[in-house]
Amino acid sequence: MLVIVCPGQGSQKPGFLAPWLELPGFRDQLQWLSAAADVDLVTHGTTSDEATIKDTAVAQPLIVGASLATLCTLSQTPGQAWESGAVFAGHSVGEIAAAAAAGVLSVEQAMIFVRERGLGMAAASAVTPTGMSAVMGGDPDDVSAALERQGLTPANMNGAGQVVAAGTMEQLAALSAEPPAKTRVIPLAVAGAFHTHHMESAIETLSGYAGVMTAHDAAVPLVSNRDGEVVTEGHEVLSRLVAQVGRPVRWDLCMATFTRMGVTGMIELAPAGTLVGLAKRGMRGVETLALRSPEDLDKARAMIASHAAGQAPADTAVSG
Repeated sequence: MLVIVCPGQGSQKPGFLAPWLELPGFRDQLQWLSAAADVDLVTHGTTSDEATIKDTAVAQPLIVGASLATLCTLSQTPGQAWESGAVFAGHSVGEIAAAAAAGVLSVEQAMIFVRERGLGMAAASAVTPTGMSAVMGGDPDDVSAALERQGLTPANMNGAGQVVAAGTMEQLAALSAEPPAKTRVIPLAVAGAFHTHHMESAIETLSGYAGVMTAHDAAVPLVSNRDGEVVTEGHEVLSRLVAQVGRPVRWDLCMATFTRMGVTGMIELAPAGTLVGLAKRGMRGVETLALRSPEDLDKARAMIASHAAGQAPADTAVSG
């Protein structure tokens, strides 16, 4: 079984879409998504600097648009369900791309929704200087106690020994000054304390938009950030997309579900690399591919043909 995953904020890098623009039709696809989001994804994916694409209002449409555009290179439409039965999931904002890929939202709805999500979260972040830091390694109980002591929220529980702490810059600085034993604390390239109470105003805005959106039932299994459960009912997916702005991302539970479902292969759409890295540590024996450039397309299509058909390849060594 194959899972196709869409990355979250912080995975973007300057110029990451440049090689994709050499593909016929890719620029047109990206410009269409840009029009829906009212954000210039071509410029931000090729020439904008790191500070520009760190801006939440830019980063979120850029990441979702990149995932959908690269998915279009693997299938006729982003909403096409693989007849062979792949599973979809996305980390944080990537869950919007996954919902479109699974047919819950149209690509236009996805881009409008992510535009408003990014704007709302950027506005919420401007109220108080906040951020996020990854805590790598250490004893889980020690990490949990350290976050609680500093008043931080475990906003992303990513599995494979990684927890992302979110809160004010002062709280994060205190964590870096007194890290839990045997851990590394790494500041992330995000501009707010996402998936915490700091995002309440963005949730209120998105709830209003969700009330007038049409959501379809998923055509393929969609694994939810909230609890790792498979969700297919369209309005439930949309409700979860709104609520997850202020709730912790449980990617650890998503990976546990992938394992329980018998997933043998994972493809991460652009901007790829982060979720594959977690899978290499948390889902050993699963073949992985980070779809970073058009050079990876042939391998991705071969993985779709083998894993999605339920046939694990003879060589199951982790790659990508």
